[in-house]
Amino acid sequence: MTQQILERVAGHERRFNALFEEYFDTVGSGLDAPSFSRFTPECLRLLRELSLRGGKRIRVVLLHEAARLVTDGPVDGLDAAALSTELLQTHGLVHDDLIDDSPTRRGGPSTYYSYRERFPDHPRAALGLTVLAGDLALALSLRVLLEAKLPVAVRQAMVEAQTRAAADTFVGQIIDLERDFAAAPDEDVLHSVADYKSARYSILAPMQLGLLAAGEQPALFEKELRAYARLVGICGQMRDDYLDLFGDAATMGKPTGTDIRDGKNSYAVRALLASVDEAERRTVEAVLGDASCTPEAVAAVRGIGERRGVPARMQADLRRHARQASEMAAGWRSRWREESVAFFEQLPLWSVERAR
Repeated sequence: MTQQILERVAGHERRFNALFEEYFDTVGSGLDAPSFSRFTPECLRLLRELSLRGGKRIRVVLLHEAARLVTDGPVDGLDAAALSTELLQTHGLVHDDLIDDSPTRRGGPSTYYSYRERFPDHPRAALGLTVLAGDLALALSLRVLLEAKLPVAVRQAMVEAQTRAAADTFVGQIIDLERDFAAAPDEDVLHSVADYKSARYSILAPMQLGLLAAGEQPALFEKELRAYARLVGICGQMRDDYLDLFGDAATMGKPTGTDIRDGKNSYAVRALLASVDEAERRTVEAVLGDASCTPEAVAAVRGIGERRGVPARMQADLRRHARQASEMAAGWRSRWREESVAFFEQLPLWSVERAR
């Protein structure tokens, strides 16, 4: 991305982080909970800690840049939309970590493991409170839109867009789990998982919210917005899968090989199994789904992939999808403002470069 765009992205992130902190300073006073409850404030505290503990805020950037497609003036409703997108993200992180039994998130304990530590003798309570914490984050993400001081029609359209995104994400979680019951899911299945689980709430919904806040009607451009979001979502998931096997653990701050240990039919696993001979396949399948497999075993699988040229082919696929998305965004110049069209044009290729 150009330096000018990167500075704009950093500005969106800084401003939102201050806004998010301010939101959590006051949200408890507006929540109707009985005075005797100690668990409710504790739940809000855990949601606050997780929400403010880092994150790239790309959804916030997307909705601001989507509004800038229409105007560079002040736009009411962007703050509420930004809070909504990140609260929905918090909901997803809480439930993801529960589903994956992940002990950490963003350099700290996951909500699930925080509750497990808090209630070591009450595992069902820890499980239930984790589910409810995620549910509360979802409810708050819709409530912040319902309470936004916006025209009724705009507010209703925003709530509908975000509700659809949430429902699509739940379907995405379901088919993500279902995918790993298939022996060898094809590429279309993996693309659909990336679309439903990630692209629709991380790319499409923020763009819709930003356009709605700026007075545009995203429904008029539904097909192309969905296609763009799908391509960028595929790039993001493919990049994550690539890094999980072929990335640098020190740079990422976490070990590689998680998908191998979890037995996930990821893009990297699919590309690997499509490239090996029978002896190599047996080596890969011996560790696939083995939660206790050693770093050395993961390194051996990685070595097989590197000898077979899997990283280069995955990079080529990433660039191909990114170019398609960029070309699609470039076609918006006749309709929308150049500076933000340039952001959406450069975003896919920038995300691919981050995989290197």
